Amino acid sequence: MNLELLESFGQNFPEDFDGTLDCVSIAITCAFNRQGTLLAVGCNDGRIVVWDFLTRGIAKFVNAHVHPVCSLSWNRSGRKLLSAATDNTVAIWDVLSGENDKVFRFPSPVLKVQWHPRNSSQFLVCPLKHAAVLMTIKGDHKVVPLDDDSDLNIIASFDRRGRYIYTGNAKGRILAFDIDSLELAASFRVTTGGLNTTAIKSLEFARRGECFLVNSADRIIRVYESREVLTCGKDGEPEPMQKLQDLVNKTLWKKCCFSGDGEYIVAGSARQHSLYIWEKAVGNLVKILHGTKGELLLDVVWHPVRPIIASISSGLVSIWAQNQVENWSAFAPDFKELDENVEYDERESEFDLEDEDKEKEESKAPVEEDVEVDVWTVEPIQAFVSSDEDEEDKEALLFLPVSPDVEEPEDGWQANSESVSRNLEIYYIVHSTWHSTMWTEDQSGANVEKKKPQAPDSTPTSGEKRTRQGHDNEKRRGQSDGSTPTVKKKKTKTMDVDLPDAPRDEIHPILNVKKPQEKVHSKKSRPQKSKSSSKPEKSRHKERGSRGDDSANENAGSVF
Repeated sequence: MNLELLESFGQNFPEDFDGTLDCVSIAITCAFNRQGTLLAVGCNDGRIVVWDFLTRGIAKFVNAHVHPVCSLSWNRSGRKLLSAATDNTVAIWDVLSGENDKVFRFPSPVLKVQWHPRNSSQFLVCPLKHAAVLMTIKGDHKVVPLDDDSDLNIIASFDRRGRYIYTGNAKGRILAFDIDSLELAASFRVTTGGLNTTAIKSLEFARRGECFLVNSADRIIRVYESREVLTCGKDGEPEPMQKLQDLVNKTLWKKCCFSGDGEYIVAGSARQHSLYIWEKAVGNLVKILHGTKGELLLDVVWHPVRPIIASISSGLVSIWAQNQVENWSAFAPDFKELDENVEYDERESEFDLEDEDKEKEESKAPVEEDVEVDVWTVEPIQAFVSSDEDEEDKEALLFLPVSPDVEEPEDGWQANSESVSRNLEIYYIVHSTWHSTMWTEDQSGANVEKKKPQAPDSTPTSGEKRTRQGHDNEKRRGQSDGSTPTVKKKKTKTMDVDLPDAPRDEIHPILNVKKPQEKVHSKKSRPQKSKSSSKPEKSRHKERGSRGDDSANENAGSVF
């Protein structure tokens, strides 16, 4: 994939709806890997579905949790996936094998998890009504300090390179801590024009540049520059670069994020399935993407490299992209698209190999025929390389191998590599002994036509074939039942994270939102208990059933 050719010269943001991804289960949250080749989707039944985003196909199912998955995060290489569920557990998964590496249990619900951008041995956890926790894969943890002990509604995030941890609370105060010492490096307060403050809902950092956005409860998205925040120091007053809002509808924002190049900002409405896209440099609204009416938005992510947005609503992942217009003039500058056939007058020397009438122009510089072209060195793709790096990550996992699906497997068929290798060994042994007997008989000078080695026995009859096949099937079944050692999945021990001040009896916000909706749906789905309406419905069902049986009998008669 040549990303430089895909880069458009005009706008670099999606314009139209480009299909959906159905994960079989109800999707709740999603996250791209660093290169944008894989998309992980967390579902309500605890599964994680990994999509190959280039082919738009499912690459792997991971039976991760029992309860709904509420947060996902890829590590830098894309080989590990961090997930959090509503049962207060955080798990680390190996993407290639789908196995579980670690499980951590917290005393309170987990709202967000995030890998360290550079160090894959650290990750950040945001529990409900508790300070943020900096974890290591070994189980050690540090609690990020609080500005006010009474305010426990904390959200946190790493900066772009993982040097600082930014936290925000319900009183509008944002703190920046050094990741090594957890000492306060800078702080400021988000105000609404006077002394009034507003609660911080989320913090998001751009992949390129030094900007980050703050989504607050006053329905305004503020864009700050991290260098200015750190320069102002403690109790500083940095001015936001942009203030983005919906002046007409005063929309409350569910999720906000930057584009891959950091030039655009997308925000999803909390009331409906609508996406607002602003240009960061100017601050003007460039596009509004409307989904299906009546749907509520759950999550929004922007592709790391391309102008593609993935949003989740009503259990499906919606893809928003640009219209790819076929421009044939890019291949031939003189190419013209014609609506009708036009008579073409051929020039005299148009299709000649050499133009005889053309005067030979003497080349001023000598033509170098023996030019060495370097085909070994691979230049790194700039979209995959950070500003402080020279080469790409060679250990990055871009794609997952997909095994073919067997629609109608044979009796006793096994997909285990052990059985396949065992059959191959038997095949090689039989054929090697057969070829060796042929070679010895040819060397002894015997008549080859009379003593031609046939198969181990003469051609078996149909009865012998059936008995042999049945015997082989019994052998295979016996091997699959108990003789062959089955591969057991390793059981990972759950490590309890001790947080003394964490609340114990809290319920995850996702579960709190779903309960009243389920009650409403259950009331609507119940039929009305009226005698007049029940009788004709029964008779209708009987008539439909009799018609269905008659049609089924007719179809059966036609088949036989």
